[in-house]
Amino acid sequence: MLLGNLSLKEIQNRTGVEFPQVLVDYMETRHQSCASNIKKGKWHCFDIPFILVAGDLETATEIYNNLKSLSGDFKEEMQIAIQT
Repeated sequence: MLLGNLSLKEIQNRTGVEFPQVLVDYMETRHQSCASNIKKGKWHCFDIPFILVAGDLETATEIYNNLKSLSGDFKEEMQIAIQT
């Protein structure tokens, strides 16, 4: 069971990391609040478990590539997944 609909700001607060502005700009317009059938180019982040689900590989890769250098600064692990 997956619960929650975290905003970008809530994700940053939970990880303790300020995302690069280029990533914030990318993600702000792509948040999908409905957790069902996440569309291509969109993302949804669950609170329990703490996992960001992207609607396609390209979106997941873009987010991951912008965060991988910051992973050591995360105060809590966040998974990135792709909806299949």
